[in-house]
This record gives sequence, structure tokens and C-alpha cells, in this order.
Amino acid sequence: MSGTNWSRDVPDPLNSGQRFIPSQDLDQDEFLQASSHKNLEKKPGCRKRLWIGLGLLLSAGAMSLLTGLLVWHFHLRRNVKVTRLYIGSMGISDQKFLKAYEDPHSPEFQSLAGQVGQQLKLIYSANSVLSKYLKSSSVQAFSEGDSGVVAYYQSEFELPAPQQNSLNEAIRSLEEPAETQMGRHGRLLLRPTDALNVNGVTSGALDSRLSRTSVSEKEPINVHVREQGQISSPGFPHTSYPPNFYQKWRLRADPGHRVRLDFHTLILEEDCQRDFIKIYDSLVPIEPRALTEQCGYPRGSLSFLSSGNVMLLTLLTDDEKNFPGFRAAYSQVPVQPGEECGGRLTEDEGSFSSPFFPSNYPPQSRCQWIIQVSEEKFVKVQFKRFSVGNDSQKCVGDYVEVDSKRLCGGDLKDTVFTSQSSKMSIWFVSDSSIVHQGFTAVYEGFVPSNPCPGRFRCRNNICINASLHCDGWNDCGDDSDEDNCRCEASQMQCRNGHCKPWFWQCDGVDDCGDNTDEDKCGTCAAAEFSCRNGRCVSEQLTCDGHDDCGDGSDESKCPKSLLLSCSKFTFRCSDGRCVSKQNPECDGEPDCRDGSDESNCRCGTPPFRSSRIVGGQVSREGEWPWQVSLHIKGQGHTCGASVLNERWLLTAAHCVQDDKNVRYSQAHLWEAFLGLLIQGLTNEWTETRNIARIIAHPNYDPGTFDNDLALMELDSAVTLNQNIWPICLPSPSYDVPAGQEAWITGWGSTAEGGDLAKILQKAQVRVINSTVCKVLLQDQVTDRMLCAGVLQGGVDACQTLQGFHTWVWSWCRVRGSAINMVHHDSKVQNVVHTSPA
Repeated sequence: MSGTNWSRDVPDPLNSGQRFIPSQDLDQDEFLQASSHKNLEKKPGCRKRLWIGLGLLLSAGAMSLLTGLLVWHFHLRRNVKVTRLYIGSMGISDQKFLKAYEDPHSPEFQSLAGQVGQQLKLIYSANSVLSKYLKSSSVQAFSEGDSGVVAYYQSEFELPAPQQNSLNEAIRSLEEPAETQMGRHGRLLLRPTDALNVNGVTSGALDSRLSRTSVSEKEPINVHVREQGQISSPGFPHTSYPPNFYQKWRLRADPGHRVRLDFHTLILEEDCQRDFIKIYDSLVPIEPRALTEQCGYPRGSLSFLSSGNVMLLTLLTDDEKNFPGFRAAYSQVPVQPGEECGGRLTEDEGSFSSPFFPSNYPPQSRCQWIIQVSEEKFVKVQFKRFSVGNDSQKCVGDYVEVDSKRLCGGDLKDTVFTSQSSKMSIWFVSDSSIVHQGFTAVYEGFVPSNPCPGRFRCRNNICINASLHCDGWNDCGDDSDEDNCRCEASQMQCRNGHCKPWFWQCDGVDDCGDNTDEDKCGTCAAAEFSCRNGRCVSEQLTCDGHDDCGDGSDESKCPKSLLLSCSKFTFRCSDGRCVSKQNPECDGEPDCRDGSDESNCRCGTPPFRSSRIVGGQVSREGEWPWQVSLHIKGQGHTCGASVLNERWLLTAAHCVQDDKNVRYSQAHLWEAFLGLLIQGLTNEWTETRNIARIIAHPNYDPGTFDNDLALMELDSAVTLNQNIWPICLPSPSYDVPAGQEAWITGWGSTAEGGDLAKILQKAQVRVINSTVCKVLLQDQVTDRMLCAGVLQGGVDACQTLQGFHTWVWSWCRVRGSAINMVHHDSKVQNVVHTSPA
């Protein structure tokens, strides 16, 4: 019932014309003249009834007002009209694609566009909602289709706001088969003789972010990818992209080819509601054909392929925080039907992967592998990498099917699938929208009675090298290779039978899993707190607002920082006061009254991008922007260094010590490469400078490598950017706790005695308890050094990045967010970054 009818059908009793008749049971004395004022006083019961009646009247009035407002709101909303834009495509099977269709001003384009417009009217006329609210349609582009031409269009509808759901449903019905549409509408309109033969319609509402009123949309840029080339955002790499900017790049390949787009650099604002790129398997932004949306500094695969010979790239920005943007290389890839993916695998072992792996797989893929091994064997398949679809989709869009079991998402590491025969069938399917990196898998045939010949069999059926059994590492993924082990001299025995490296002892991390490695690590009793100055206080005294330790360490990890007398364990503010908090610098909380603990905090965090680091060994461009390669002219890379500011570098004193062949202390022999990723390959990010001056630490001891520090002054300043950025220097009281994970980077050797790496390498290490380190290294470590060891098998600062499951010790010099690690017998120096990855 409408608000108007409601008010008409429910009369107000006070205006009904009926006479008011008092209730017959009222006290008659109240309606007679009183002889005294006492008789005029109302009885208590009457007063109560009066207040109840007044309350009911007020409630009824408020309800009427609220109802009226709701009625007015819905009447008003019903009359408010909204504009909705839908982007779509239409396959036309009775037309041959002409080159002229690529030019929207050509007569051929205009002619076919007119026919498409008439066809759209015909299609919309079969649905009462679409025909009633259609305002206009326009053709945006044409491309070659599988059996004719694909037309891309935009339709504008104007309708009352409450009808939007009906419009969405009507648009979705356009993709249904003709017999479904007949059932829905009761009949099909007769096709005129000049109607087009339409074989597929796809539509989607325009992304609402593209309708920002402040956005300036530019003319689409048309690119043919027959010849390889590059596209980039405006101003890249010298300036940031413009604000409130919307640009489309339409990429076309030759018939029978795919478009391939590989991003060289992509640095946008982190918030995708503000700035983003979006790629479509189309020439217009049809949402059901969106392949990806990216913002920030993405870490996954940034290589994309189309299903046909067209692709659309869009860039949208807002009015704040503009960033460098992107550069991408385009090319075309021939399509070879039937040979693209899938097939029969008849060897007893092998591998297979999704199409174009490690690039993102293309949309609308369908592949089948039939694995057939020897008759007496079963099949085993293990996915080494897996990123297909999304777990929330319940494997209905993109998926892998192993013997009728569907798999999707990204968490299949260390999972093995086995058959009960010598044959296995594997399908890979992708739909028309969002794509992922895909998968790579290995398979082998195995004899059921001996599934891991010559290797160790894990409980999860993975086979690993027998030498990895009881090596201290969880190689199986379920720890079964570390159960019931006999430890070597370099390992400690955990109570649970596991063996772990000695240098993991007392680092604050429960590596054993039963805390064996962290037992009896302090001098204090179980209920006491171990102060940094060696004293022991009751744990009940921590965070009580008093300096019970005498160095503030019992208050150093508390929510509120204390002002203390200064010591080597406290942070000194610029005003001379000291605070108790441990490592208060740049933690986002001002602890000093003058705010000096939060000043100069731009170091150590690259501009424009997050500091997250992914696994793997080869670094990505700009991942470590403070890394510098120092060359002796004519000899190539000799040492590493860190950027301190526009003019100064930090390196190791042992790198600039003369020997009988080279006077390394002479500045004119050195050349610094900043922003370098690959040795011998410079680009627009790389800056080269000569060295003007070298200052080695005056107390450097070449025998113990104590105070192994040196400064280098560049001959001219560099411009700081996302590829060249300063590292942080800590306060004297900065504490790097044992167990802290850190990263080594450098161009060191990737194998014992091997050549230097060409590409900047990285590896993870862990800071080691100083007491344990001194024991292991027989007191070769001073108080000005920090000890670190491998986190993932056989990695140290000088032989970077090959896991031999052997331990090489390195000692380090604290740099705060970074540590320069050196080795006593090598000129190769690497940089260790202790900021959390």
C-alpha cells in the first residue's frame, strides 16, 4: 500500500465528525461544580491515566511523522533517475574483418557500426526493461573474431534507482541461449532481412571508478604489436604520471596470434581505489573479460597473454600521491591449435606446466594431459608451484582436475597425488576472466612396493635426497625427515629427537619445537628478568614504571616509555633526554618530547613501494635501492657498498687496503654503480660516479677485522629515487636481537670457488646469540660485531646463495636497518638488511 493510499484509507478519529462521548464509568463528581478547592483536586488514578494517554498520543504522532518521512523518501527515490553504462561485445559470423574496421572514421566502420546499432535495438526490444530504459548505444571498436568480426559497444540506460537490479538481470539474460530467451519472453522477434548473424553477446556494467567526474579521459592509443616495442605511463621514468588521468591502450596482433604484455616496471599507489591498471581480454573495458587489476608494487607474475588477437590496458589515477607508473614490453605469440598445451606423456618421469608458465596463463584455456607410465608402475604427481583460480571460487572458474578431483587456489606445495594404475588424467581449465600464474608439476612412475628407490620417503609420500635426512631442515614439509635422528657434532639434540644447528641456540626462536634450544639460556632464575647490563630482577617489576634494572631494559618493551638518565642502553633524544624504549627510532610512536626519534625516517624504506620481500634468490629491480657495486676500473665488481645520502657511501675498510698489486686506497681507481641489478647491463635507473675521497676507520684492525668501516665520497651527487635510496644508520643503543631474520644481498659467488654472480643475489640469514657465536668462533667476534648464520642451508655473506647444507660463519658490522657483512679472505662484500621482510 502506498503512502498516499495509506493516509487516505486510515481516517483521523478527531476529524471524523463523530461526537465525543465520555465513558460511562467515570466518577460523576468530576463533572459537577465543587463547593471547595479540595473537590477540584484530581484523584491519583486520573493523573496516571492522563499521563498514559498523553504518552500514547505523542508516540502515535512520532510514528505518523516517521511513516510520512519514509513514504516521502521512497516516493522521492522512486522518481530519482540514474544513468548506467554497460560495455559489451557481439560476435558477428557473417562478416569478414576488414583493415578499415580499425579506423573509426572510415566509411566501412561507420556502415557496420550502423548495422550493429540496429541489431542492438532489435536485441533490446525483446526485453521490456532494456527497451524501456535504453537511452543510446555506440560502437567503440571492431576486431577479428573466430569466425567473423567482434563488435565492441557501449549502451547507456536511464532508469529509476529501484529498477537497477532488474536492469542487471536483463543484461545477464542477453548471454543466455536463444531457447532460454524464448522461454523468458514468450516469443522471438522476427529478424529483419538485413539483420546481422549474432553468435555471442557479452556485457558488463562499467567500472564505477571510471565514471569519476574529475577524471580526464584521453583518446585511446592504438598499438599494433607485430613488431616488438614498449608502452609506458606518461612521463615515465623521469616524472610521475599525471593526476585525474584515464588512458586506454588498444593492442592488436596479427590474425592467428596472441598479444603478450610483459611489465618491466610497475609502481603505483598501494590503494587500488585511487590508482590502478587493468587489463582486459577485449578492446573495451568489459568487466567479465578483465584479466587482472594491479596497484602498488605487485610481486607476482606480470606477464599476460590474450585469448585472441586483442588486449586492452587501462590506467586510472586520482588527484593524490602520484607515482612513477609503468613500462611494459609488447609482442605477439602465434597460436598453434592443438599444440598449445596438454598431450600424452609416456616416459616414466617428466614434467608439465600450464600454458606459457611462468607467465600468467591466458583466459579460455582448456588442456588435458594423459600420463601413461610402465604397466607395472603407478603414477605420482607433485605440483612444485601452484596458483590457479581462487579458493573462494570453489574451483568453478579456473582449476586443475586430477583424476576427477578439482584443485584451485595457491596452497598445494608439498602435496603428492598418486594413481592406483599406470595411467593418470589431468585437466587444466581457465574461464574468460581473472588469470593467475598457473602451475608447474613433476611426475614419475613408481613401483608400489618401493615408491622412493634410493631416496628418503616422507610421510606425505614426497621423495627427497637421502642426504637431507636428519640435516636439521624440514625438507619433507611435515618434519618426517627429522624424526628420530642421531645428531652430528655441529648439531644439538632436541628432546623430541630432532637435530638443529648449534648456532640457533638461545636466539629466542623455538627451533626444536619443544623449546630445547632455548632452555637455560640466561643467568637469571626462571621467575627473573635478565637485564641488558647483566643484572637480574623479578619479572613482576617489568613495566611497572620504575627503572629497576638501572639501564631501563625492564621498561624497554612496554607501551609507555620512561625518561631516564642516559647510558649505553638508552636512546638519546636531540634535547639530551634519554628514553627507556628499545629501538624507538621510526616506529611510528613519538617517544622523545622533541619528536627526534621519529625524524629522518625516510631511509631504509624505498619510496613508492612496500618493503615486502618474496622468497627466491634473484633480486628484482629496485628491491634493494641502497645496494652499490664498487668497481676497480678495468677489473669489474670488487666490493659492495650502501648509499648513505646523495653524496656518501658506506663500505668495508678491508676493501680499501693496499696489497702488492693494487693500491685500493686510491680513490681515482674506483667507480661506483648505483641502481644496478645486472653486472654489465646498465639502464635508465643506473647512475655511475667516480670516487672523490676515501676515509677508512682510523681504528680498523686488519687482523681481527674490528672497526671494518670506510666512507666513500662521490665526485658528484646523485638524485635519490626508487632505485637509489639511502639505508638507515642506527643509534649507538640500537639492539638487533638474536633470532632476527635478515637478508644478505650482493654479487658474491653462487658456489664454492665459483665465479661472481651477474644478477644481484639475496639470501636469508638469522642473527646469532653473541655468546654462542663467540664460543663457536673461539672469541674472534668483538663487541662491535654481530654474528649471523644461514637460515636456509649453506648461505653466508661471501659465498652467496647455494645450499650445500654446510655452515660457513661470517661476522658483521652493525648498520641498523642494514649490516655490511664481510669475510676475512674475500674482497667480495655484501649488504645485510635486518629490517623485517
